[in-house]
Amino acid sequence: MSRVNFGAKPLMYPQPVLIIATYDENGVPNAMNAAWGITTDFKEISISLSEHKTTDNLAKRGAFTVSLATEDQVIPCDYVGIESGRKVPDKFEKAGFHATKSEFVDAPLIDELPVALECRVKSFEDGILVGEIVNVSADESVVTDGAVDITKVKPISFDPFGNGYYGIGVKVGNAFKDGAKLK
Repeated sequence: MSRVNFGAKPLMYPQPVLIIATYDENGVPNAMNAAWGITTDFKEISISLSEHKTTDNLAKRGAFTVSLATEDQVIPCDYVGIESGRKVPDKFEKAGFHATKSEFVDAPLIDELPVALECRVKSFEDGILVGEIVNVSADESVVTDGAVDITKVKPISFDPFGNGYYGIGVKVGNAFKDGAKLK
């Protein structure tokens, strides 16, 4: 086998497309797209962020939501990643998003994105936002038999090699079960 080297870069699959939503000091909702985030504990998420309107809002409000971007919302989800809330104060509205205030944290839920983690800021240091997950909520339309149904959510993944967004494929196995065949 011959390998191709790409150097030290943040290239890995899959990368969830996360939409971070906050309120500013006047209660205006804002959203941004982030691909470098992952749950890092049972009640914790870590996201790599540079300085943005979102980070200004995090410092003022101490809370945020993280929604999963979906296939049917690719255009607005990409838009909130390429436009600055510092330049376009109504970016959330221009994306066609509508906000409902979280009942758990001082941050907006994005009505168009059916799954969200509702978080309090634990820390934001050296460009790493760490949030305490206070609640996970899902629109009833994506819940089947009491669980979130990935085929209804249709989350997207970011391809850092080709700068594309991809839907999630078919189920190929059963976690915590299939490996037992080798025991």
